Amino acid sequence: MMVASAFSFFAIIFNLVLYGLGVYALILFIKLAQRGIHALDIFLSEKRGERF
Repeated sequence: MMVASAFSFFAIIFNLVLYGLGVYALILFIKLAQRGIHALDIFLSEKRGERF
């Protein structure tokens, strides 16, 4: 009985860690996308002859 409860405890901890890593990866992806959009804005404004 103790083995089953210990296994479920570690499974819950493992799932929480995976969810945390997923949220962290999502935040990093959003930051990367924002930088890419900003770089694209700079590129397009330079192509139009504007100063950024």
